[in-house]
Amino acid sequence: MNAHDRDLSGKPAELAVLHYGDGEFVVLKPGRHVVCAVSGVKIPLQALRYWSPALQEAYAGPTEAYARWKETSS
Repeated sequence: MNAHDRDLSGKPAELAVLHYGDGEFVVLKPGRHVVCAVSGVKIPLQALRYWSPALQEAYAGPTEAYARWKETSS
């Protein structure tokens, strides 16, 4: 168990709020997951590998990250 797995309030875990940096993220509000900005899929924090520091968005995988990059790079 780590800090993200604990539920000290007795309520179900909520959406985490993160600040996305280059190669790392900082947890601003603890939770168990974030939501993919493209697909809407819940991403457990331990599985989060793709995000955009410029857009401050999380992505479920490389397909979603590439789709967003194509949208914003034109």
